Amino acid sequence: MAIFFAGLIGYLFGSIPFALVIGKLFFQTDIREHGSGNLGGTNAGRTLGPKAGISVAILDVLKATIAMCVAFLFFKDSNAILAAGFFATIGHCYPIFANFKGGKAVSTSFGFLLGITIFLTHNALLHFFLPLGIFFACLYLSKMVSLSAMISITSASIILFLSQSNHYLSIAFTIINLIVITRHKTNIGRIKNGSESKITWM
Repeated sequence: MAIFFAGLIGYLFGSIPFALVIGKLFFQTDIREHGSGNLGGTNAGRTLGPKAGISVAILDVLKATIAMCVAFLFFKDSNAILAAGFFATIGHCYPIFANFKGGKAVSTSFGFLLGITIFLTHNALLHFFLPLGIFFACLYLSKMVSLSAMISITSASIILFLSQSNHYLSIAFTIINLIVITRHKTNIGRIKNGSESKITWM
């Protein structure tokens, strides 16, 4: 039961569409009607400006981490904590509060990684900061957020598989990795034909 309730808590936290809330509350804009229509930090930044984009990205990271904190406080069980982070990421992609049409799970995946390092592996350098560093290194070289996200999340999945023995953790994050790649399907097509958007601030 602990795993069920932790997963439910995680899903509800993950379902909070911060991009939609910030867009409507502060900009009177439904972000789903602009840019890529995606409820994530990248589209929020392009549509509403950098402050909104950064705010959404941070809040999306915290969704998974806070859900895992709640699971830790209530259940003190590693599998329940893992379920909270996993389903927070699922909730971000398929939010009940936004007609099951959410973001691409990149920021929330990093929130999941942060929670993993705090509560499960206790190795922030290897399991959080290294994938984060890979993201920014790829972003510097490619200027493409989508490509950098897929490479960094895939790297995190491989690192977790090779560096720790919790098979449930490895499987859970591998599933998240596959979801991230699947939700970037259109981006992959644009990367192949050279039409993917590139950042200009780095």
